[in-house]
Amino acid sequence: MADYHVYGIGAALVDTEVEVSDQDLTTLNIDKGVMTLVDESRQQELIEKLSDHLVASKRASGGSAANTIIAASYFGAKSFYSCKVANDENGDFYLNDLRDAGVAYHEELERQAGTTGKCLVLITPDAERTMNTYLGISETVSVNELHPQAAAQSEYAYLEGYLVSSETGRAAAIALREQAEANNVKTALSLSDPAMVEFFHDGLQQMIGNGVDLLFCNEGEALGFTRTDSLEAATAELKKIAKTFAITLGAEGALVFDGQQETRVDAHKVTAIDTNGAGDMFAGAFLYAVTHGYSFAEAGALASRASAQVVSQFGPRLNPEQHQTILQEVLGA
Repeated sequence: MADYHVYGIGAALVDTEVEVSDQDLTTLNIDKGVMTLVDESRQQELIEKLSDHLVASKRASGGSAANTIIAASYFGAKSFYSCKVANDENGDFYLNDLRDAGVAYHEELERQAGTTGKCLVLITPDAERTMNTYLGISETVSVNELHPQAAAQSEYAYLEGYLVSSETGRAAAIALREQAEANNVKTALSLSDPAMVEFFHDGLQQMIGNGVDLLFCNEGEALGFTRTDSLEAATAELKKIAKTFAITLGAEGALVFDGQQETRVDAHKVTAIDTNGAGDMFAGAFLYAVTHGYSFAEAGALASRASAQVVSQFGPRLNPEQHQTILQEVLGA
């Protein structure tokens, strides 16, 4: 019996969400709908220029994989997260938030001086999220942050695609995949973002290696990564690198492949106000379900419902009690 259902590695970022207009993005010269890496001075400049805007949600521990691992934990999965925070107030906040969510982490690691990563999330009226990320000390997340014993005692090892943008982060993700393969732990990877797919294609290939057990992506990432122009062609290519996968399709729901059969998952209709964290929540709910005996179709239904709930409110996460309500509603659990 594994100690953990899911072991994840990714960035540790403290999120701040701000409501903006499309004109604001144009004025500030920000590319809409993607994650852009910035230095601390640029991020501070943006915060100052947006100081009169409405803050959409309270500060939260984030990073794509962290959102996924925290969601899985709140649904009931035993989870472990490897990341790097500095010995600062945001680092304290981040680790306390993980602990409150029931997520284990490498407590023996000594935290270094520096700045814990920060993500400024800009939400436009169409609910699109645009991220400007200062990685801070998270840029140097490395094999040193891995916990091989915990990874070996997990059912899935989950890799965040954003790690591809950091030399040491990519090496850590590759090392975790190799450790997982050596210990018969299943591997899962999220492509994370269209910009990662476009600019770091070769690095993502290295992270995938000879293939992963489960791949998460949205339709744009699937088309971009496989360099195809139709979903049908993309799925054919993805089957060469992933034993199973889940492709989110926005308002069209999702397409999941369990290794034998493709299944369309209906979208849960809601009024979207903030898409930040939707894909992360989908992956977290999905991983909870497949590690608790549910089929891919059932996992997709839970993930679709949970991600719909996330986009209908501000912030990348649900309240703890919302997870149990959704579980009961979708799976009767």
